[in-house]
Amino acid sequence: MDPFVIGTVLATNAATFGLTYLLCSKGSKRFNTTIDIDSKKVATIVSPEEISKKVEETGKPIAYCRCWKSKKFPLCDGSHNKYNNEAGDNLGPLVIKK
Repeated sequence: MDPFVIGTVLATNAATFGLTYLLCSKGSKRFNTTIDIDSKKVATIVSPEEISKKVEETGKPIAYCRCWKSKKFPLCDGSHNKYNNEAGDNLGPLVIKK
């Protein structure tokens, strides 16, 4: 996979983590209300090769959830749309394409 794509994925995830940390540390409502709640930290580890393989196999972009509402977590199922309408937010997935 292109190093630019890998860098973009890492930077986007870092930015999402930073935003989540800042909002949650200010006493805001918890983002993650359903995914592996009993764990101290939810971490999904996917190698760039795994992502490339999945994109190649399906021929379609792969969307990773960033709203913590997906029933298919860590993949996006579009749950952010309902959340955005209710919360007035603008969350969306991280989309990886070839």
